[in-house]
Amino acid sequence: MTGKGGWLNTGGQQYTLADLRGRIVILDFWTFCCINCLHVLDELRELEDRHRDTVVVIGVHSPKFVHEAEHRAVVDAVERYGVEHPVLDDPELATWKQYAVRAWPTLVVIDPEGYVVAQHAGEGHVHAIERLVAELEAEHGAKGTLRRGDGPYVPPEPEPTVLRFPGKALLLPSGNFLVSDTTRHQLVELAEDGESVVRRIGQGGRGLTDGDPDRARFQEPQGLALLPDGSVVVADTVNHALRRFDPETGRTTTLAGTGWQWMQGEATSGPGREVKLSSPWDVAHWQGKVWIAMAGIHQLWAYDPEDGTVAVAAGTTNEGLVDGPGAEAWFAQPSGLAATPDRLWLADSETSALRWVDPDGSVHTAVGTGLFDFGHRDGAAGQALLQHPLGVTALPDGSVAVADTYNHALRRYDPATGEVTTLATDLREPSDAVLAGDDIVVVESARHRLTRLRLPEEAVKVPEVAHRTQREATEVTPGRLRLDVIFQAPAGQKLDTRYGPSTRLLVSSTPPDLLRGGEGAGTDLSRTLELDPSVRDGVLHVSAMAASCDDDPDNAYPACHVHQQDWGVPVRLTEAGTDRLPLVLAGMDEA
Repeated sequence: MTGKGGWLNTGGQQYTLADLRGRIVILDFWTFCCINCLHVLDELRELEDRHRDTVVVIGVHSPKFVHEAEHRAVVDAVERYGVEHPVLDDPELATWKQYAVRAWPTLVVIDPEGYVVAQHAGEGHVHAIERLVAELEAEHGAKGTLRRGDGPYVPPEPEPTVLRFPGKALLLPSGNFLVSDTTRHQLVELAEDGESVVRRIGQGGRGLTDGDPDRARFQEPQGLALLPDGSVVVADTVNHALRRFDPETGRTTTLAGTGWQWMQGEATSGPGREVKLSSPWDVAHWQGKVWIAMAGIHQLWAYDPEDGTVAVAAGTTNEGLVDGPGAEAWFAQPSGLAATPDRLWLADSETSALRWVDPDGSVHTAVGTGLFDFGHRDGAAGQALLQHPLGVTALPDGSVAVADTYNHALRRYDPATGEVTTLATDLREPSDAVLAGDDIVVVESARHRLTRLRLPEEAVKVPEVAHRTQREATEVTPGRLRLDVIFQAPAGQKLDTRYGPSTRLLVSSTPPDLLRGGEGAGTDLSRTLELDPSVRDGVLHVSAMAASCDDDPDNAYPACHVHQQDWGVPVRLTEAGTDRLPLVLAGMDEA
């Protein structure tokens, strides 16, 4: 394992796989922009705790965006998301290439003798990995090749700041600010100066508990929205829940979500407390409902305060940038919302896009072209670039400010002129902004503070920068290409075919002309694609899903699991290229 950025969470110690011989090693290839990667971090917590003396999880940070290749940003992300295992910072994707990884997240399991025994792409695999861990513990314990003991994790020293990686902010009717203090799992009310603490809401540890400020518990809360009755809706992100905070009484209650993450096939509407959500990142009150940026499944949902129900409002769960009627639109990790009477604005982070929804539910894009293009470029919206924005704020003149997070900037889009400008730079991972009189108060997440700026009359000039995701293209032959998604049901499970096919495969491309045949949806995980020889470079977008259930004939209600992953595979067409593209969803490619 090599990574130019070095090791984190080890007290300065460097490691090789040979140093970990005798332990079960799980390599978690992740990048901190990726919501599925954050889900896997949460899935791994219990496994790490239960098998702390036999399992060593190593996070291999493999960046998608330019900002994610900055070492300081990786250090921040490791603390921000509570990563309690060693992390190798691999900005040049060296270890990623060694293991032929193609997607975020990917988990690779290595046995105590140093052999790779499993690979999984996407989330939802930890139940299978834990079963494998138990088998490896028994096998290598009997062989004498299992080494138990403390792992290499060394926690960093805590920093004494008032806020720690705050996410979103809200101006209360009192003039005070309410801030989601994300990493400390609290809400914090600050005085009008944006610095003095009035009170903290929440115990400060992970959990889902209602009650008074000293009893309530949150888990990485983010978005905040003020309702007409003066209460605040909180997007309690890692609890997959909507909470209600009453500034008058100080009490917190739960409006929607069960505390469990929504998975494919589960209910998409119904009573709020009975329907699962998936990483709600922001909320906004619009047209009488609370709109939810459901980052975890690339959709917008809506909560109705009148009857307490939730329902999907837009998006298909496919990840990408597709406009049109809400039911057909594609999003990519929507993370910021702002409401005006005639538009719901949203920051669509993974496509580095600013988009909006009309009152009739149709979706439009103002800035952004797709999953792989990003940068810092002002000018006409059609060619302007952002980099993973997380927040959007409606301004008094009808324009919007965008918290352009990975560009460390505050940008502005004016619908009247179609122009994008830069309002401020030298911010540090701004994630939200809120108007306060003639000022705009920016949540500088990685500086752990609110920063007050006077709204400038003229835009700041910045050099133009454009980027594409830096991953080596796979060389493939023009014409026929065999696509094989590898899925092997975990031990003790079988494909769930009780209600028809248990697998799904969706294929598309950028540019669309790359595919002459093989695009679209189907149930077979293998497919022959026809690539246009005149298109020399492009990206294949592959989305696969498989459902498996416990194989126990005596159990009428076996536990079932959904395995799902989206790949964006850069390809280059050459006569010497391969005619087969294997993508591992779960198992090992033995072809």
